[in-house]
Amino acid sequence: MAAAALKGMACQSLFSQPTPPRSSAFPRGRPRPRYFSPAATARRVRAAGQGQTSAAEPGAKMGTLAFDGGASSASPSSSSPSPAPQTGDEKPEAPPDLDRAIDRSINASIVLLAGAGAIAKLLTIDHDYWQGWTLYEILRYAPEHNWVAYEEALKTNPVLAKMMISGIVYSLGDWIAQCFEGKPLFEFDRARLLRSGLVGFTLHGSLSHYYYYFCEALFPFQDWWVVPAKVAFDQTAWSAAWNSIYFVVLGLLRLESPASILGELRATFWPMLTAGWKLWPFAHLITYGVIPVEQRLLWVDCVELVWVTILSTFSNESSESRNSGSS
Repeated sequence: MAAAALKGMACQSLFSQPTPPRSSAFPRGRPRPRYFSPAATARRVRAAGQGQTSAAEPGAKMGTLAFDGGASSASPSSSSPSPAPQTGDEKPEAPPDLDRAIDRSINASIVLLAGAGAIAKLLTIDHDYWQGWTLYEILRYAPEHNWVAYEEALKTNPVLAKMMISGIVYSLGDWIAQCFEGKPLFEFDRARLLRSGLVGFTLHGSLSHYYYYFCEALFPFQDWWVVPAKVAFDQTAWSAAWNSIYFVVLGLLRLESPASILGELRATFWPMLTAGWKLWPFAHLITYGVIPVEQRLLWVDCVELVWVTILSTFSNESSESRNSGSS
């Protein structure tokens, strides 16, 4: 009986001893590392590369890619690109208002100097012997003496005199056209005005000089039908030729391609020819019926102020619309 009791107590004490703690390679409270497969690692590397590429594009959202147990999160940031750093060699651009003020000053200087020179040339025609003249006498005799000087120039060098007149008229006509299009008085396009004046100086004055003598030789009659015949020839053959020359030469001066010049000429040839029929037949009744042949270009150039305004507007509107459409 006692032996059985001792045996039971020994078993109880044996099983009641506390078990020692197990050693673990991964203690509690620390996160276990995750082992990624090669395929998963490659996918994450590709995702990181795509995120950097899209962040480099303008307007793309930039963010940081964080790995937390295989999950990625992107923090959005500003989409506006950061300004490029300026180096020491780069110069800051001038503001538009300053450029406009400089252009207006240059244009105003050109107009004022040209106008002052022309007025001084006209008023000082008698500067050799107008000492003692009153202002009334100067204003009375200056126009008459200027006309005499113009006739002397026509006798000595008629082609150059007519070229000068046509160059001035074509420059003024283009300036009027630009103001008519809505530009301020001193904000005209200098290159465009120079092109128009160059065409008038080099081509219109010289070609018109020879054309009017050719027209007199073509119709050497004094009958009543000669004037209408000259007007009809002028408004068909000569107008078609001169309008084509004007448009082609202006296109070449604008450095346009031959295809665009021919397309512009085809588009504007008939409208310009018919537009001239509303103005020139009435003016040429005076040209061929009253004005002598050596004075005709001066009268025609006075009417050309209106016609060059129309020509320049047609030519430059089509060119600007084509340039804006291509851009």
